[in-house]
Amino acid sequence: MPSRTLRTRVYIDGFNFYYGCLKRTPFKWLDPLALFDQVLSTILCTVDEQPASFALDPLAVKYFTAPILRNFARSNDSVSSQAQYHAALALHLGGRAAILKGYYDARPARAHRVVPDVLARDSERIDIWKLEEKQSDVSLALHAYGDAIRGEVDHVVIVTNDTDLVPAIEMIKRDTHAVAGLIVPTRDKVRRANDDLSRASDWVRSHITDDELERAQLPRAVVANGKAAHKPISWYRRPDLVAPAIAEAIRVRGGRGAAMKWLGQPNALLAGRAPIEMLDTDDGARELDAYMTRWRSERS
Repeated sequence: MPSRTLRTRVYIDGFNFYYGCLKRTPFKWLDPLALFDQVLSTILCTVDEQPASFALDPLAVKYFTAPILRNFARSNDSVSSQAQYHAALALHLGGRAAILKGYYDARPARAHRVVPDVLARDSERIDIWKLEEKQSDVSLALHAYGDAIRGEVDHVVIVTNDTDLVPAIEMIKRDTHAVAGLIVPTRDKVRRANDDLSRASDWVRSHITDDELERAQLPRAVVANGKAAHKPISWYRRPDLVAPAIAEAIRVRGGRGAAMKWLGQPNALLAGRAPIEMLDTDDGARELDAYMTRWRSERS
């Protein structure tokens, strides 16, 4: 009997995914469609005791996130970098992905100070800011359930390790014929899959590898429909090396577009490497700087 092909859609808990897989990594400029296409190719699943294959739906990915609040951003460019990334996803993936935004609610609150060996109730209460993401988890649960119950998909893949989504997975399995898969957004099993989520799901992928993340990066410049989105400098592996190299290339080439084009193209004089690829290491940056210095001196 031929295998059944399941119409598949991936639902990403953006908050959980960022903190589990992307924070403090050079992989933030991620193409989620390319990533989960890779991951799903490793999954073995049966339906009615027969092997099943997966076909990503034309609307393959629903990405649930919330815009960063400037007052709470960790870096000066956090807000603009997130906006640039969302623009890149829209340009690169078009109708294959939907970015669904909740919001952050920030308000003053009081909480007990953490004091070693002191019960929370006995410790001093202090003023804090309470920051909560709103709507994203609820929206993900409703979209996954609604898509399954309307028969839009045969296979719901949820990317989270948040137990708040256990009821949604249980209801999908109770009320629909859809298969429910779980991908835990952690790198190389850094976090263990939650037991309740695992029990509720038909299959579980316990982690995402660095190699999979690295192979699923967007182009450094995403251009479509006369618009462009550029990978933020702070998202490179070594922004301290990339920033001065881009500044120098802009000075020499006369504009950012020409500079980024030169940096991204393989160069025969650099052993076929693209200059930007040399900026992951100090040795590569020194070699590129020496080349650029020679180039300037020959033309001065």
